[in-house]
Amino acid sequence: MTDLLALTATLVDIPSVSFDEAALVAHLEAELRAVPGLTVDRIGDNLVARTNLGRPHRLILAGHTDTVPGAAGAGRPLARLDGDTLWGLGSADMKGGLAVMLELARSVPEPAVDVTWVFYAREEVAREHSGLSELFAEAPDLLAGDVAILGEPTAGAIEAGCQGTMRFEVRLRGVRSHTARPWMGRNAIHRAGGLLVALGAYEHREPEVDGCQYREALQAVHIEGGVSGNVVPDEVLLQVNHRYAPDRSGVEAEAHVRDVLAPFLDDGDTVEVVDHGPAAAPGLGHPLLSGLVEQSGLEVRAKLGWTDVAFFGEHGVPAVNFGPGDPTVAHMADEHLHRSTLEASYAALRKLLERGV
Repeated sequence: MTDLLALTATLVDIPSVSFDEAALVAHLEAELRAVPGLTVDRIGDNLVARTNLGRPHRLILAGHTDTVPGAAGAGRPLARLDGDTLWGLGSADMKGGLAVMLELARSVPEPAVDVTWVFYAREEVAREHSGLSELFAEAPDLLAGDVAILGEPTAGAIEAGCQGTMRFEVRLRGVRSHTARPWMGRNAIHRAGGLLVALGAYEHREPEVDGCQYREALQAVHIEGGVSGNVVPDEVLLQVNHRYAPDRSGVEAEAHVRDVLAPFLDDGDTVEVVDHGPAAAPGLGHPLLSGLVEQSGLEVRAKLGWTDVAFFGEHGVPAVNFGPGDPTVAHMADEHLHRSTLEASYAALRKLLERGV
């Protein structure tokens, strides 16, 4: 078998910051086109490679090719191998996952399931730029499948589904006046106090969905207001983020937040949803996903953040996160990847490809 850590180091040494992934995509494309039996399509900086063996199930294995930028003034970050540990930008998030995908595509020529390999661009930036979104818009047939596994770093555990995320802009109105005569106005910033106290005391839910326990949250994440040092402000803007479990729809989650905010709103105040990434159910009932868990005895937990599994969930494809690397070191200056988690992820996925359902 190819040395997976060395293969990951090769990928780390090809810079691929968001919007600048072309060199890495060209490298992966050349590797995939050399694999017999694969149909390879490139759309922009996105690659889709597929087997067409007539199997009864199709598994999608997907991963993003981009990384966050390196530290300012640090120069081009290069991979560094130290025993069984690889150091370098993107090693955990998620070039280790890409290495696993590439090696599986090359080393399992006759899988028990048909496989769609998806290498997509621009995951580390705003959802509107996502290469996965681009693929669903321009070539949805290429992403048809029964289940999807995203190679995000999970330290070799299954992180099922994902939370939804929703951001609101709340504008509270006041009446402008001179600070020497505040009784002639109404201070909008002061009005925010009661709402902030309520958010601080918010009682979150911890629902269990398909055996996975999620934890919801409602947080003020930004506030701004004020005109001048001698003016009672007539408006304050708050941004509020809600993380909700997949037992609620986006409509239900929005209604819940509006109910929480309602006691603090008056005529003229506004609440607007400015960003929404829907939740995705765990989907562990599908035999391919339950087989992955059972065949390798994997730990299963809820995904408490939002990930691209939601794109697949929106299109009716159950999806989970499963990949090598410690998610807590992603994006950090000392990002690194250990050989053991890389090889364990490879072994579990290979077993699934060879055995199927």
